[in-house]
Amino acid sequence: MTESDTDTLAVPLTALRPSLEAVLMVADQPLDATVLATAVSYPAEEVTAALDALAAEYAEQGRGFELRNVAGGWRFYTREEYAAVVEGFVLEGQQARLTQAALETLAVVAYKQPVSRARVSAIRGVNVDGVMRTLLARGLVEEAGRDGDHGATLYRTTTYFLERIGVQSIDELPELAPYLPDLDDLEDELADMVTPPAAAPDAGPDIEPDPAP
Repeated sequence: MTESDTDTLAVPLTALRPSLEAVLMVADQPLDATVLATAVSYPAEEVTAALDALAAEYAEQGRGFELRNVAGGWRFYTREEYAAVVEGFVLEGQQARLTQAALETLAVVAYKQPVSRARVSAIRGVNVDGVMRTLLARGLVEEAGRDGDHGATLYRTTTYFLERIGVQSIDELPELAPYLPDLDDLEDELADMVTPPAAAPDAGPDIEPDPAP
């Protein structure tokens, strides 16, 4: 077996269509035929033919999803006639569970509200823009004015949030706040890291003054 054959068979040869479906199922962006061919270890021409056949098969069977070739890449999409169902599921969030990242972000907002995205990001140590958009779309957080010092938008939890967890007010939340880092301390530490210590004033040469006459 040549070196070229070894490279081609680096991935065990499996059924083409199921292999394509498995890869496309976990893809977070459209994949072109070349990338898919490499992933499933089949020639690009066979992959393209299989993709066309899968797309036609899904359409014929009336599946709730379809396989599209958009901007040179293949990806699964919700079929247009079922878009309203998916939209309701995503926006209402009655069945979809929040991710761990969303739960952690929601906890920070609940205990530090009103709070800006930047401060939530500082506490969690990661960018939370995407997660905050999800929480806003779910109706769990809402805008609560602006920070007087920086003009940043502030966020707080909603009455819907209270309804979902079964309490009347945020005062009834469990005592978890002590486990969150204190924001003032965090900001002081960051300021110390980026601000050099002030230089001592120059007192001049160390000479004793002449005694008074």
